[in-house]
Amino acid sequence: MQRRIFIALPLCASLPAWAHHGWSSFDQARPIYLEGKVAQVAWRNPHVELSLILPDQGLKLPADLATRSLPAQAAPVDGPGLLKAAQLPTRTDRRWEIELAPLSRMQAWGVPEIKAGDTLAMLGFTFAGEKGQPILRVEYLFAAGKVYGLRSSPA
Repeated sequence: MQRRIFIALPLCASLPAWAHHGWSSFDQARPIYLEGKVAQVAWRNPHVELSLILPDQGLKLPADLATRSLPAQAAPVDGPGLLKAAQLPTRTDRRWEIELAPLSRMQAWGVPEIKAGDTLAMLGFTFAGEKGQPILRVEYLFAAGKVYGLRSSPA
């Protein structure tokens, strides 16, 4: 009788590897402003993710951006400094992948569930030199007339 030997590979070897980026992966010295319509949303952990489609006519920084009132966060964040330093992306991609906060933090801030078709604006960070995929890690979310600080819980 011939013996057959099977080698079992761990299940995770057959699954795609999903990247999770900490804040250190992003250029925090260059805050980027984006706004557009939500195409897709994944309302889940490790953090809420969405695809944002930028407008055809291009982006403009809002005239009042540098003076907007920001909510206090538990983590020390120089929100006014970030608003004053806000820039538009140099890359021309119209579709960006957006990383928001974990669900527990979104709930702590009272962010209503985001749906496809919603219009959002945000200030966050992308990779140094805007290299790689068009991904933005959001620091401040502007939605339905409210501002949410996503670095940490509300102060």
